[in-house]
Amino acid sequence: MTETLPLDGRSLTLEQFLAVARGNCGVSLTAEARTAVAASRRIVERAVASDRPIYGVTTGFGALSDRSIPRAQARELQISLVRSHASGTGPPLPVDVVRGIMLVRLNSLARGHSGVRVDVLERLVEFLNRGLVPWIPEQGSVGASGDLAPLAHLALALAGEGLFVGRGPVQLEPAHETLRREGIAALELAEKEGVALLNGTALMASYLCLAVADGREALATALIASALSYDALQGSPESLDDRLGEVRNSPEQRAVANSMRRLLDGSDLATIRKKWSGQDPYTLRCIPQVLGAVQLALDFGARVAAAELNAVSDNPVVFEGDEFVNGGNFHGQPLALALDTLAIAVQYIAAFSERRIARLVHPALNRGLPAFLAPEPGVSSGFMVPQYLAAALVNENQTLVHPASAASLSTSADQEDFVSMGPWAGAKLRRILTNTRRVLAVEWMVAGQALELRRPRSGGRGSEAALRALRTRVAPWARDRSPAADIERLAAAIEDSSIVNEVRAAVAF
Repeated sequence: MTETLPLDGRSLTLEQFLAVARGNCGVSLTAEARTAVAASRRIVERAVASDRPIYGVTTGFGALSDRSIPRAQARELQISLVRSHASGTGPPLPVDVVRGIMLVRLNSLARGHSGVRVDVLERLVEFLNRGLVPWIPEQGSVGASGDLAPLAHLALALAGEGLFVGRGPVQLEPAHETLRREGIAALELAEKEGVALLNGTALMASYLCLAVADGREALATALIASALSYDALQGSPESLDDRLGEVRNSPEQRAVANSMRRLLDGSDLATIRKKWSGQDPYTLRCIPQVLGAVQLALDFGARVAAAELNAVSDNPVVFEGDEFVNGGNFHGQPLALALDTLAIAVQYIAAFSERRIARLVHPALNRGLPAFLAPEPGVSSGFMVPQYLAAALVNENQTLVHPASAASLSTSADQEDFVSMGPWAGAKLRRILTNTRRVLAVEWMVAGQALELRRPRSGGRGSEAALRALRTRVAPWARDRSPAADIERLAAAIEDSSIVNEVRAAVAF
């Protein structure tokens, strides 16, 4: 690990989350967190000793919460809960999502309102710092009483009964073998610890934090691709006037317009026309309004994520004075709303981009460029079918974008009669983001080719920087070839931020 992030349950930022989930940053517990956790544990121990009825500690769970559990079976209850709830299915969650889950759950427990032992937190610290990735299947959570099934698979690994994602040729490895090799003792769950590990929103929160970061990069990519298309289609920068955003009272619109002006600065192509020739199409003229709406959604998602990173989402919640307060902090509705909102916003990016691609290759709409930007239209098909690809991906997004949180199915014998469905919102949002990166890759490639066809006139500083970044990865289209590898290469460069960072190094936008 290159550095260690101290966790106190209160001050985790999105940037720090990303450093752990996707980077080599390790974690530790602050002394204050250890003290708070130990104090809440003593409250649980006193309650168990006094035979108080406490949900999930001395009672059953969900619809079985009216059943009393004898003190002698209180610990058995916790591991039984974990085993029965580890009922997920489907492909394994990606590594960054799993590391994010562990970090979010660890930081929540560090607040000291869950009644677990410090040992539980220390095991999670070890998993993160040693790069151990529990096998957690994607499907199975309805995002209401926490992400029960996914978190149960995590808890099972802590107990030495689950699976870990293997290293090297081994795909999966039994947890007891992984723990033995690492010299980590399997955790024997004590009272309250099973329910504390499972009753949380860590999967939804991990999805959201990663999606906010990816959405921000997608927006930056869209701005660059839009500038390339703006130059290639000889758009008028009149619609980027700051006064338009001022009178609409939209700081997001003004920010996008300012970024576009910076990217187009110095252009010989994007100039205010001396002779009236009609207004530009919406995909040029309304870039500040549409991408400004995307920024608005990203800001909302970031606000929800920032709150959840340091939230207690357990039930019951332990407070000073030996209080156990039953509630619904595990319910994922705020997260589901943010995830569904981001899905809609990211789809705006893809759909907006595809319409510019279609215009760039359309001989009646591209303002004098060859049909499909082909070297010899007819003999060559040029970029005809990359536009098909963009259309296919946008159509897929259009079906995926239906809000998961708009539907609820009752669970636990109607005890949990309205659930958020946030985990599916997060899973499909990742697919939408992947599709969108590929659509943007197509636009970058097509618009770059179109800009070269405008020579000797040149684009703005941002457009020209984007073209240079493109040409280090994709050769000009001199004759027909398969563009599939080019598109994947560009999509990968968008995902890892490398191509966007090259443009940012040349132009601050």
